[in-house]
Amino acid sequence: MPKTHQTPQDRGVRPSIALPRALVPSRTAWAVRAEQAVEYDVVLTRDLLDPADDSLARAGVGAALAAPTRRCVITERTVEQLYGDRLSAYFRAHGIDVRWLVLDLGEENKTIESVLRVVDTFDSHGILRRQEPVIAVGGGVLTDIVGFACSAYRRGLPHVRVPTTLIGLVDAGIGAKTGVNHGGSKNRLGSYFPARRTLVDPAFLATLPNRHLSNGLAEILKIALVLDRRLFELLEEHGSLLRAERFQGISAPGAQAADETLRRAIGGMLAELEPNLWEDQLERAVDYGHSFSPALEMHALPGLLHGEAVAIDMALTTVISCGRGLLTTGQRDRVLAVTTSLGLPLTHPVCRPDLLEHALADTVRHRDGRQRLPLPAGIGSALFVNDLAVDEVRSAAAFLHERGNDNA
Repeated sequence: MPKTHQTPQDRGVRPSIALPRALVPSRTAWAVRAEQAVEYDVVLTRDLLDPADDSLARAGVGAALAAPTRRCVITERTVEQLYGDRLSAYFRAHGIDVRWLVLDLGEENKTIESVLRVVDTFDSHGILRRQEPVIAVGGGVLTDIVGFACSAYRRGLPHVRVPTTLIGLVDAGIGAKTGVNHGGSKNRLGSYFPARRTLVDPAFLATLPNRHLSNGLAEILKIALVLDRRLFELLEEHGSLLRAERFQGISAPGAQAADETLRRAIGGMLAELEPNLWEDQLERAVDYGHSFSPALEMHALPGLLHGEAVAIDMALTTVISCGRGLLTTGQRDRVLAVTTSLGLPLTHPVCRPDLLEHALADTVRHRDGRQRLPLPAGIGSALFVNDLAVDEVRSAAAFLHERGNDNA
């Protein structure tokens, strides 16, 4: 018999119902790609506060625009006491109405509360978003706080840095990073937000105390040990003279050494930062001296300055490098001798094995799960390791402790 035709309903099968296209489940994705050109200037200059020089008045303003008639200038108490009259006279000479904020700062005040004080000043000043660059005049703590505030306020205010300390001139004032301490950790909150221009004037160093000169020399020594052998030789030969003359070039040898030292230190730092400004590559030579030092600095507050903690970190890794055969004992002793000649410590009571172990573990987290630890390999170059053992760190700390006792 011929088969009879059966409909889907006869077979107990429900026919599919065509859904309107708008109701068909779908997965849609948009890929947004954009690039933002980043360009900023670091200018080594002299006599910045001379009213005849309009560099500061026009800093951060496009060439096609008139210089602003209002500026928000943020500084710190010591700078205001030393240079407040000259700063006021300078801005008056250029017809600029200034809203001042003077902060009492130290590493213990490098907090989000200080950032919010700066933000409140922006609000009360009624600052314009593009035409009135903020001016930060002070040390690295101040420029970090102001830079972070500028990055956050209305998602970005242009700003200008005038570093007044050596560590600001060669390190804290010339990079893209900003940061404040939080939860007992160094620079736990921050951003990448470079100033439009940093004006570097060594004349500010004339009033800098010896300890703060040494503080900045630690960051110069960092560049020397992993990037620039000639810079190390300059510090070895002229470091004491640079401290004595405060980079003011009082003598002919001092003037030549100061100029070459600053140019090499700043140029070396910027050459390392430029191709990796957002730290996409976490193996960074300029992280030398910054593996153990954040924990040491925060645990010793206010007993250690940043550069002093960096010096202890570098002393530790110098001894470790020697133990691995990356430095000779003669090179190790030269490095330690230069460190002390610059007025920097080799150790500190907080430099205990338990804290150093904690510091290394935190560094591993900061560097995305690996040590990525730069070690000097000869003077003026570095390599990165991921196999540093706690016993090596303890042994280096004990060596420096004994050396410190011997030199006491």
